[in-house]
Amino acid sequence: MSKLAVAGKSGKQQGLQVCSICGNYCENKTDIKHCPTCNNDISERKNNSLQKTWALLITAIIFIIPANVYPITFLLKNNNLYPDTIMSGIISLVDSDMQGIALIVFIASIAVPILKIVALVFITLAVQLGWRFSARRQLLIFSFVDWVGRWSILDLFVISIMVAVFDKGSLLSVYPGVAATSFTVVVIATLFAANSFDTRLIWDAQRPEINTKTQDKL
Repeated sequence: MSKLAVAGKSGKQQGLQVCSICGNYCENKTDIKHCPTCNNDISERKNNSLQKTWALLITAIIFIIPANVYPITFLLKNNNLYPDTIMSGIISLVDSDMQGIALIVFIASIAVPILKIVALVFITLAVQLGWRFSARRQLLIFSFVDWVGRWSILDLFVISIMVAVFDKGSLLSVYPGVAATSFTVVVIATLFAANSFDTRLIWDAQRPEINTKTQDKL
């Protein structure tokens, strides 16, 4: 059993810092700037974790609106352009008796990005405002959205396949729309937001005596 588990205290309380790369920990001293195991940069907490997470979440919130409002693809047929938003594409799939694919696109392109943003905003607010919500449940929610959020790029793969299949330089072609770029920004921003968030702040927020705003700047 590790030293952390035996003592029943946080690493910070024991004067330890954990390497985010290899997971090993060492003493928190001013002269120790690199992990003794893998030689990567080491710190007590991720620097400016909340600020970075909020900046990326706000970016995702801004871009998710055009991602769902503007066309994500344009179908060129007989010199006529037919725009499709994410939702209209899902409706077209349902009308074509492809409910399974429509469900996958809906979950990957609409449900997952929105749920991931909502979950990350909730956890970040819980840390910043010191809400007494179960730390283990917050970590469980964070782990789930971090894993499932990687599949939200699926819609862009569908667009790529459509372009490769239909764009033959003939009467039928498919082009990505403005929403495709916006959707890409949303996916990247949420991925980096989850990566920049320091989950150790969740445990800090459970202790009223710890000023989480101060800890976030360490």
